[in-house]
Amino acid sequence: MQNLIAQVRTQAGITQEVWAELSGTSRPTLSAYENGRKSPQLSTVERMFEALSLELSVEPKIKFRKVNGPRGRSVSVPSHLPRLAPAQALGKIELPLHLNWSQTGRVFNLANRKDRERVYELVLQEGTSADIESIVDGLFLLDLWTELVLPKYVREAWQPLVDHAMAV
Repeated sequence: MQNLIAQVRTQAGITQEVWAELSGTSRPTLSAYENGRKSPQLSTVERMFEALSLELSVEPKIKFRKVNGPRGRSVSVPSHLPRLAPAQALGKIELPLHLNWSQTGRVFNLANRKDRERVYELVLQEGTSADIESIVDGLFLLDLWTELVLPKYVREAWQPLVDHAMAV
């Protein structure tokens, strides 16, 4: 919790003194939370976040499983589809070498459907769990699913997840 509190304050760009005043706590207490000397109650954290117009929420953690394919290939498949912030889901990206070794330096515009389609094909086939979580947005994947050109083993590995997401 201490890392979260310190991170929120830093991202908000405010001092401990300002946040303490806004949230109805003292600066020494806030400092103790940030440094792990004290643990706030959940209601206290909610009040502190509310003072910054933030909401504390819980999201399921994505877990990955490896599905083996032909010739020693494998594919990472998440427990559920990741969701990205719009700026990340529709931003520009230069893929790392392990994903795009044939066109190094190429920048893909994920706001462009064809670019997003190509990136998703590469990531689903070659990507690590970190690549999938940071590049693939679940809703955009569902939208593109029937158009993606994927090896049979990749499509079969992902299909149950896609079917489940479409049924919900």
